[in-house]
Amino acid sequence: MSASSTTIIHGTIASDLLAWYDAHARVLPWRSPPGAPPPEPYRVWLSEVMLQQTTTAAAAPYYAKFIDRWPTVQALAAADEAEVMAAWAGLGYYSRARNLVAAARVVAERGGFPETEAGLRELPGVGAYIAAAVAAIAFGRRAVVVDANVERVVARLFAIGEPIPGARRAIRSSTDDVTPSGRAGDFAQAMMDLGATICTPRAPRCLLCPLAGSCRARQAGMPDNYPLKLPKKAKPSRAGTAFWIEREGAVWLVRRTRAGMLGGMRALPDDGWSARQDGSGKPPFAGRWRNAGAVRHVFTHCALTLSVRSIRATRDPAGEGEWWPVANLEGAGLPTLYAKAAARALDDAATQAETDRGDDQHHEAQVSPAV
Repeated sequence: MSASSTTIIHGTIASDLLAWYDAHARVLPWRSPPGAPPPEPYRVWLSEVMLQQTTTAAAAPYYAKFIDRWPTVQALAAADEAEVMAAWAGLGYYSRARNLVAAARVVAERGGFPETEAGLRELPGVGAYIAAAVAAIAFGRRAVVVDANVERVVARLFAIGEPIPGARRAIRSSTDDVTPSGRAGDFAQAMMDLGATICTPRAPRCLLCPLAGSCRARQAGMPDNYPLKLPKKAKPSRAGTAFWIEREGAVWLVRRTRAGMLGGMRALPDDGWSARQDGSGKPPFAGRWRNAGAVRHVFTHCALTLSVRSIRATRDPAGEGEWWPVANLEGAGLPTLYAKAAARALDDAATQAETDRGDDQHHEAQVSPAV
């Protein structure tokens, strides 16, 4: 095939996809409709940071909460990091929240967002994908935007047979080939929408796809085979213990060190578990600890079984921490793992209280005087 023929095919892919996007673009809170002026860079950047490792459905309520509380990058830059971390709780990958504040402060100090990929990549926490997405969507720059959805679309479109991650260079090159100079932001979002709604991981809806006529994987009758992926390595299993220490309607919370997993977040005290090793199982002080059950949580690097032990305290535990009202525990912004552990402790306490009431009633019935 000649270079001119390849150029025509690539141009057709872009025009067909943009025509489809004009009619079928998803309505998302951080997005402008096709053909409309681009959204504010702050909104694009905030949404893209949230959408890393997070689904659109999960990110949307967090995005709305952030925009309501910190409507501008200047407002976010002035925020207390601990408050941002608490508002982020549940989205996971908490280094993203710390970088969010750090980047906002850099942007506020310089008076606005950089408009180029190179400038955007200088911001804390901004890598190649986010830089390209913000440059294209917010500033209309031609940029090669490749997320997981785009990887899948392009791997099928060109039947790229090398497994991921090795195929990523070829996928990026092919994405570059079909990316138009005009409507860069709409094209990037159209590719994302196509992967999210039509060219799905399983059972792609090829009959509805605007690129079906150009798709080599479909022509070969096996779109489900792409992209090729190497078998996943089994995650190591880790075990740890969290400690629910309660006194007068409050629970003892600590702040995790900034380095390591869930860094900087409020949490229940634990036994020092990490992605590399099990915890010691040793409680922070001697006492009549009650086994309250266990919770499981899967991280990127390990699967954790966290036992929960509880106790009624009469004084402050050693070390830094704070008593947090149990009735307002949601306001502490516990990460998902420790929110699960807290729920386990509270459920166990409620079950024990019900058992105790039943025992008391049985005892009263046993000793009631005859009439």
